[in-house]
Amino acid sequence: MAPSPTGFLHVGNVRTALFNWLFARHEGGEFRLRIENTDTSREVAEAVEQIQESLRWLGLYWDGPVTFQLDRRDRCQAEARRLLAEGKAYEDEGAIRFRMPDQGTTAWDDLVLGRIEYPNEKLEDVVILRSDGRPTYNFASPIEDWMDGITHVIRGQDHVPNTPKQIRILEALGARPPAYAHLPFVLGPDGSKLSKRHGAVTVEEFRTAGYLPDALVNYLALLGWSYDDRTTIMSRQELVERFTLERVSRSPAIFDYAKLEWMNGVYLRALSAEAFADAVVSYLRERGYDWDEALVRRAAPLVQEKIATLGEFPRLCAFLFGPVEPDPALLDGAGPILEQAASTLSQVEPFTAQHIERALRQMAEQLRLKPREAFQPIRIAVTGQTVSPGLVES
Repeated sequence: MAPSPTGFLHVGNVRTALFNWLFARHEGGEFRLRIENTDTSREVAEAVEQIQESLRWLGLYWDGPVTFQLDRRDRCQAEARRLLAEGKAYEDEGAIRFRMPDQGTTAWDDLVLGRIEYPNEKLEDVVILRSDGRPTYNFASPIEDWMDGITHVIRGQDHVPNTPKQIRILEALGARPPAYAHLPFVLGPDGSKLSKRHGAVTVEEFRTAGYLPDALVNYLALLGWSYDDRTTIMSRQELVERFTLERVSRSPAIFDYAKLEWMNGVYLRALSAEAFADAVVSYLRERGYDWDEALVRRAAPLVQEKIATLGEFPRLCAFLFGPVEPDPALLDGAGPILEQAASTLSQVEPFTAQHIERALRQMAEQLRLKPREAFQPIRIAVTGQTVSPGLVES
């Protein structure tokens, strides 16, 4: 996984990281994390830590230390000078360019896209060393692949034009190119490039919205890969056991927000009551809520079957932790019902859900109202909302 440190980690890049991780774990190999910082003007220091934190939160732990491409600057400079001496590169205004062939084709058997043949006439003589001595991406990346013994490069389809350049550079260095697998794009629901106009696009945004890492990993694994035509919910171990590049689709994947939300709800409901409460408490702390933990844990069972993301808990349960100001328009004409409800509830003993429900149903009969007609204004008065956790339990 070789992201540029230019901002938060996009889910398209995370899907690429996940496929690398799954492939490495399935094959018993190593999954490496390399920061592509050859273009220092774009580097954002905080982004380097954010990239690592996002991968850690998702459970995609890498092997060995994080490496930075510019750490190999000296080796790149030495190899550039060697190519220059061998006539495989030349100087141009202080920079060094690699001499690409201008006839024939450069071909490779892509492990996802199949056989790709690239006309050499389209390969420009790329700069491999800038005039200030910094190596470019298309030089530093293959050199690091070579030095690290990388066997498989799994990356986005947008890198296809870079691959023939890197193959030619590796061959000129006397190195064997790795196997390449280029993953088709992740598109928005409208078929265009996934962007903020579609909704959340970074790991941080999905975390803030209250998605579980296991659910997000499960969903991302299905973006362009499938085990069969019916299996959707899979544990990490099952994904590792089942993942092969042969099952990766050559077509772009469509990011379906509704399916991710559904899947997250499945994961939330599968948690034990204690684990669900732990998840809610952890989420609220992360988001800066100082709500009473004991009350949060008592409230959690009221919503476990109702919510699809942890982010829905504060909205549904805020009435338990602070004053409620219902919209007066929603309670227009409900005064008599609320007065009767207040009187009825003041006499309920013991004050349990079972006894509350019995008393309110009897009240509805006396008022000749259906339970829903009687309960809705009470719900609005108590919770401030038309939709809430179970009314009598609340």
